[in-house]
Amino acid sequence: MNLIIDEGNTAIKLAIFNGKEKTFFQTFAKNNFQEEISQVVDFEKIDSCIVASVVKESEERFSFLKEKIENLLFVNSKTPMPFVNKYATPTTLGIDRLALMAGAVSAYPNKNVLVIDAGTCITFDIMTAEGVYLGGAIAPGIAMRFKAMHEFTSKLPLIARQDFDIENFIGNSTESCMLSGVYHNVICEIEGVITQYEKKFKDLTTILTGGNHLFLVNNIKNRIFANSFFLLEGLNAILDWQRKDK
Repeated sequence: MNLIIDEGNTAIKLAIFNGKEKTFFQTFAKNNFQEEISQVVDFEKIDSCIVASVVKESEERFSFLKEKIENLLFVNSKTPMPFVNKYATPTTLGIDRLALMAGAVSAYPNKNVLVIDAGTCITFDIMTAEGVYLGGAIAPGIAMRFKAMHEFTSKLPLIARQDFDIENFIGNSTESCMLSGVYHNVICEIEGVITQYEKKFKDLTTILTGGNHLFLVNNIKNRIFANSFFLLEGLNAILDWQRKDK
């Protein structure tokens, strides 16, 4: 079985996969995570482990795994991937985007796949049917847009992400106008980008994932597949491919 660890700035996501099937998932706070992980994971059943982190010195923090798991991979921008990477500046490419593309080529082989990750930023990444990653786009996410309006104006409040019915897009208060402005425009932006890619790539499969995807999925009219665990599935695909490649 594979142990998958995704460390973000505020939390650690952990999953266990048996082949392509996710059998366990849990989120941990950064405090005492070593002890908590050791309590829930039976390391005798783990064959391989991959650690992806956006935080510096991750190898030091997760060094305790070296004593428990023989096949341990700390993924970075130089890690070989199960696809051809045509990104012009590969060393600047985030691990999360690499993992999403590995997930795309693993789950949808021989298909054109657009992956939209609605998180702090909204990223759009395209994998071709030939298994070639071309790049995509990066846009501000929902929370970032609310924060920018608050910081760059003197009177607009800082509001948190929340459910919003874009059918009622005419706001009648400052807060509802801000909600309408952000959510309605994000939805229109995503739909517009999908339409552009559909014109260029035949039989396009679109995946929506990321921390904010549940706020958006029901309002997007284009045909999409929502997947909360697509990044973890991509990390699992990288680990499997590395093991088979050896």
